[in-house]
Amino acid sequence: MHVHEGKLIDMANPYLIHPATIIEKIREAEDIHTFRLRLNDEKARRSFRFTAGQFNMVYLFGVGEVAISIISDPDESESLGHTIRSVGRVTSAVAQLQAGETLGIRGPFGQGWPLDEACGRNVVIVTGGLGCAPVVGAIEYMLRRRRHYGSIKVIHGVKTPRDLLYHERFETWGKQADTEVLLASNRPDETWRHHVGVVTDLFEHVLIDPAKTMVLMCGPEIMMRLGVPILMKRGIPATAIYVSLERHMECGIGLCGHCQLGPYFLCKDGPVMRYDLVEPWLGRVGV
Repeated sequence: MHVHEGKLIDMANPYLIHPATIIEKIREAEDIHTFRLRLNDEKARRSFRFTAGQFNMVYLFGVGEVAISIISDPDESESLGHTIRSVGRVTSAVAQLQAGETLGIRGPFGQGWPLDEACGRNVVIVTGGLGCAPVVGAIEYMLRRRRHYGSIKVIHGVKTPRDLLYHERFETWGKQADTEVLLASNRPDETWRHHVGVVTDLFEHVLIDPAKTMVLMCGPEIMMRLGVPILMKRGIPATAIYVSLERHMECGIGLCGHCQLGPYFLCKDGPVMRYDLVEPWLGRVGV
């Protein structure tokens, strides 16, 4: 089985902005939308290659650009999916756009999830809050190639039920063969039918074969710093745990330095990195 390596062909110039048309806008929450984009240039569309877990710089002409994870399956060549939360100047302006309008795409950038290495293994995906977008593409990829992977367990935690995005995706994923979806909320309401508590509570609810398991984790860093030791106590080595990290990314190619984490630049060395490589730098101020 082949997983794209994220190499660029005609899109090799990292400074080049490619126009893309919004072909669908999906409301996920009051301030969160998923945009499906189609590159306008056919040659660029055919040559665009990425790995699940990479990101694009999404550019709004006259306003600026922002780093956004790609949530599409890497083999879905006709459109690119990006879930965007309205939190700043650029993302707030993007949120006002509708289908038929134009954005710019620069990328893809960074390192994605090691899906080739995960072949034949069980995979545990741990996500928290609104940070599950970086792993959506990986889940979709594995489920569309189900026979290449062992059991898949998706463990997701939110503060409140209204923070839960991708309702239909979670429901669909949970219906797949040898696939389990566990959800938790530590501030539930009367509609909540899942676990009450934090996401790490759910680790005790799943069977894990440490020798055959790889972990993909994204979300708040505090969740990673608290959750990974629990998984390691169950026998999963740090070398089998991968995390997707967030930092302010402005250039995408390791020049501006805004995303530096210790000796790494997350826009090119990450955002997906093996946990043992970044653990010394997590939670430290100024790195």
